[in-house]
Amino acid sequence: MQKIRKAILPVAGFGTRFLPATKAQPKEMLPIVDKPVIQYLVEEAVAAGIEEIIFVTGRGKRAIEDHFDISYELEDTLVEKNKQDLLETVQKISGLAKFSYVRQPKPLGDGHALLQAAHLINGEPVLVIFGDCLYDSEIPASKQLMDAYEKYERPIIGITEVPREEVSKFGVIDGSKLNEKEWEIKKFIEKPKVEDAPTNFVAPGKYIITPEVFDVLATMDHGKSGEIRLADAFDLMLENNQKIYGKVIDGEWLDTGDKFNFMKASIHMGLKHPEIGKKLREYLQGCKNV
Repeated sequence: MQKIRKAILPVAGFGTRFLPATKAQPKEMLPIVDKPVIQYLVEEAVAAGIEEIIFVTGRGKRAIEDHFDISYELEDTLVEKNKQDLLETVQKISGLAKFSYVRQPKPLGDGHALLQAAHLINGEPVLVIFGDCLYDSEIPASKQLMDAYEKYERPIIGITEVPREEVSKFGVIDGSKLNEKEWEIKKFIEKPKVEDAPTNFVAPGKYIITPEVFDVLATMDHGKSGEIRLADAFDLMLENNQKIYGKVIDGEWLDTGDKFNFMKASIHMGLKHPEIGKKLREYLQGCKNV
């Protein structure tokens, strides 16, 4: 069995839900307390054992590359000001993993984004993390999926349970429940109507995909949506009786894909932050405007 060493992070989207904040900076660079969302995701992948991070970027995403690069001027300034703690914090970022960058020239779907990185995968299974899917968990969410892959050696869809009225926002799974945390998936339905959803278990945005998934994506044309979608590739595989499994991710899902949930994530992580946690808790408890 091949070890999973690489992760793809598709980050080419426009971030329109956060305009005007994202007019000139990537949504993935918006900070949760003092770290951009994308750094949390990279740190999660690295903690799971990932050695190489492949970003699929687009126009206006240069700040992501700069963030994970060495910043000589900043480091020299921190040295001059004797800010050793901040210097070490900054220097750790570029050393987290080996970073590669490819571009998605047009927004033609998440499957199309993954195809832009296919030539860097070399037929290996790979972790995929979308930029909105932050988890606070004892065991890194990515490690949980990688452990499931070691068991089944098939594509793994990270899943979580949501209130039924929210299923239309996500890809929804159906299938056979193998145990409390694992499913054999029979259907994967992208953003169904509430009344049509077979379950309330959805895919928040973490996957293990295998070479077969890339093979299917490479044969697909642009569907009804005008895009090449990962969900459609899963559908084709399931129609051809290829097995796909789901793993319920333990931990708290901090969806950073819209303003309200981004604020919730910021408060959640702020309360755990050693520098501001106590003050934030006291402020929230005494807030007169709530």
